[in-house]
Amino acid sequence: MPATVYLALGTNLGERPANLRAALLALSPALRVLQVSSVYETDPWGYAEQPAFLNLALQAQTDLPPAELLQFLKEQEARLGRAPGFRYGPRLIDLDILFYADLVLDTATLTLPHPRLQERPFVLVPLAEIAPRLQHPRLGRSIADLLQTAGREGVRLYGSLDWKLTP
Repeated sequence: MPATVYLALGTNLGERPANLRAALLALSPALRVLQVSSVYETDPWGYAEQPAFLNLALQAQTDLPPAELLQFLKEQEARLGRAPGFRYGPRLIDLDILFYADLVLDTATLTLPHPRLQERPFVLVPLAEIAPRLQHPRLGRSIADLLQTAGREGVRLYGSLDWKLTP
């Protein structure tokens, strides 16, 4: 039975909308995208001296177990042109697992749910658009509630993304 997952996608280098479109297309067939949020332009987080990001969240289904999903996403980032960089630095594309069903997991390479999503308006705003009632299994709070606490500072609606699963 496929697992429902939520991912965050971000980009702040190159042709940002095209980067997001390419990343969405790269997810198939390993993931079946069910919902995609609007795109939000967001201030950089963690390292301010870089261009603004475009961010979105999506809901999908996958048969990949968590570790294989992470590996698949890292492979797609590399294939799409992401080069190694420093933490919180600029990137061509970033694909993060936010939730994998209601799984709580702590390994050397993967923590689920994403360990800092509740602190990040750039994740919470698009996620709340598509899954406001989704419950954080560690915190026992909805995404809408987490967003109310975190606020929306530095997050601006950019628009919708025109993309298709079959080009």
